[in-house]
Amino acid sequence: MKNTQRLIKKLGIEKLNEMQGEAHLAITECPEVVLLSPTGTGKTLAFVLPLLELIDPKQEDVQALILAPSRELALQIEQVLRDLGTGLKVNAVYGGRPMTKDKAEIKHRPHILIGTPGRVADHLRRQTFSARSVKYLVLDEFDKSLEVGFEDEMSEIVGSLKRLQRKVLTSATQHAPIPTFVGLNEPMVVNFTRDEPTKLKVVTVASKAKDKLPTLLSLLKHLDGQPGIVFCNFKASIDRVSEFLHENEIDHGIFYGGMEQIDRERSLIKFRNGTYQVLLATDLAARGLDIPEMKFIIHYHLPMKEHEFIHRNGRTARMKADGSAYVIQWTKEPVPGFIHADETLDVEGVTPKSEDASLEAAVAAVKGVSAEPSTSGWSTLYISGGRKDKVSKGDIVGFLIKVGQLESDQIGSIEVKVDCAFVAVLTDDVKGLINRVNNGRLKKIKVRVNEI
Repeated sequence: MKNTQRLIKKLGIEKLNEMQGEAHLAITECPEVVLLSPTGTGKTLAFVLPLLELIDPKQEDVQALILAPSRELALQIEQVLRDLGTGLKVNAVYGGRPMTKDKAEIKHRPHILIGTPGRVADHLRRQTFSARSVKYLVLDEFDKSLEVGFEDEMSEIVGSLKRLQRKVLTSATQHAPIPTFVGLNEPMVVNFTRDEPTKLKVVTVASKAKDKLPTLLSLLKHLDGQPGIVFCNFKASIDRVSEFLHENEIDHGIFYGGMEQIDRERSLIKFRNGTYQVLLATDLAARGLDIPEMKFIIHYHLPMKEHEFIHRNGRTARMKADGSAYVIQWTKEPVPGFIHADETLDVEGVTPKSEDASLEAAVAAVKGVSAEPSTSGWSTLYISGGRKDKVSKGDIVGFLIKVGQLESDQIGSIEVKVDCAFVAVLTDDVKGLINRVNNGRLKKIKVRVNEI
């Protein structure tokens, strides 16, 4: 555990939480572990740390395989491992990018390979790496992988791994059925999904019209720039809602399965760093994503199933914090039996930006609702240097202060990727800043800088 304490300090963590401590002990000592814990409680770190103690750094082959239901979660796990700075080789593979890029990266075998089931199964068929060397298997959010249709690929992968010494399954759902193909016998169950008092408040927001867009706009103004997710059931609905919010000058990002990978990733980056205060998303964003604690989520569409309602709500009121789930309901719309509201809220009366501005301001003043457009005050810069150039967060801060003439408090969140970095900066004079730093030298390399 001494090594573990040294590693987590790199992440700015003083000690593991109770769930992570129990999971660490179980995975280190037991061949089969099922880890159940709500979204946002730190499951990634809970299974990554004991894996690092088990892996032999001298053996240059894939020893641990981690399967994740989405590209974003695979990349998140990879980032956590890289941030720990162990010296072990780590790679993530997933659909949506060229197979040749995967092959080039894993030609020199990683100790830990992370990927979506479809892409990992493809690599095994092509014999890009050997299944014989894999000793440790993690099925992260395994029930979500089954939900999105990866059962055949997962079964194929598990069946090909004949020398496993550890199997770890994780989920945010207490009663998720474990598939028989995993072959668990007597697993140790670490369960932190037990019913505990929650500070989540469920609020019903009535929409007198079948079209909920005006009610959504009024609600967002009522919430006054707090960060949150608006959940829709369909990606076509997201496009319609997004167009409406743009018309009414509400800055926001979008996130759903049909987007290009680079667009999905940048939406999450800008949401994490505060450039976007609102994210429009399908249930793809309900689980397994590295996004911060937020004060609210909004069910623009009523969820179709109870587990969708639970996982959406799990994005707020986490780790004993307060949070609210707003359910926008057309007055003639039946509410599923699993939705029980704690209170109701009336936000009708605030008119959209496209209508009379003076009337809007007057109504907003009476209601106590902000009528101003939702802007965060932050912008996101793309920098063309990353980890492969040995660029660190400290290097970027120094570059922006020295060359960009910024003060430290004008610089926000920084994310350093393999070949680039993203930085939040105060929006004031962004164009002037870009003129000063674009084509400047960062760590002796010339970098391009632009706003995304």
